[in-house]
Amino acid sequence: MTNPSQLRQWGRQVINVEIEALQGMQQYIDDSFVAACQQMLACQGKVIVMGMGKSGHVGNKIAATLASTGTPAFFVHPGEASHGDLGMLTEQDVVIAISNSGEAREIMTLMPVIRRLGIPVIAMTGSPDSTLARLAQVHLCIKVEQEACPLGLAPTSSTTATLVMGDALAVALLQAKGFTADDFALSHPGGALGRKLLMRVDDLTHTGEQLPCVTEQMPLSQALLEISAKGLGMTCVIDEQGRLTGIFTDGDLRRVLDARVEIHSSTIGQVMTRDPITLKDNILAAEALKLMEERKINGLVRIDDQARPVGALNMMDMLKAGVL
Repeated sequence: MTNPSQLRQWGRQVINVEIEALQGMQQYIDDSFVAACQQMLACQGKVIVMGMGKSGHVGNKIAATLASTGTPAFFVHPGEASHGDLGMLTEQDVVIAISNSGEAREIMTLMPVIRRLGIPVIAMTGSPDSTLARLAQVHLCIKVEQEACPLGLAPTSSTTATLVMGDALAVALLQAKGFTADDFALSHPGGALGRKLLMRVDDLTHTGEQLPCVTEQMPLSQALLEISAKGLGMTCVIDEQGRLTGIFTDGDLRRVLDARVEIHSSTIGQVMTRDPITLKDNILAAEALKLMEERKINGLVRIDDQARPVGALNMMDMLKAGVL
């Protein structure tokens, strides 16, 4: 059985080799990198990423990262492109061709057609003197001194370097385009991320008959019945014009009991929290959550332009919606 300490040592060696490879990538963020970014920013179509083998797997991820950060892109397999998929390309596109050797036969077969269409090519290779590098309009070097594989055969450091170069392009373009969190959410509507970035308090608040609401003159004992019936752990308190004047929560109830206040003879207006924190329409749920966390409160009331309560939500609503 292999010694556990030896396994840990091998794993650390791989990480150290790849860290050194990435540190060496700084030198390749040069004028060619700028030219590649400018070429992609000027693209009127899509960025088409190509690569064979491990380069193809990495290229697929690069295309996905570009697409999700504001640069329309997709991956085309070079082998399939030779049998019809090349029809996906248009003259408005830009091609990113990935090949560590710069001599991948499947990509080289496509180059005459791509050049004939006048489509700009950004090559990512580990060999600046390769055929692909010479044929491309822009060459991004991804050369590494050493693969993490002790045999020097399995693509390891080189694929990591390729992925990082793709990330550098995507993030540079993201910032150049002024891509925002809202833009990101629009391309990620599913899952927790989309919910957190897109959902607004209007989608979560309890309204109408579900909204707990009492007047200032109501006895505290009756107000507690309203809180229990609506199940939000709180109630809005309004004046004669229906405007919000305060809020009473489970936390307020604990403080009232600690102070030995008589719940049958006291009105809710005497013990409520005045001038509570409120929300306006169309606020992101994530903003509301941040406010609740900063103020250490569990519930919020949404009011209209006349300061009348129109909705309420609590931390449990955030949790159920996947915002928390």
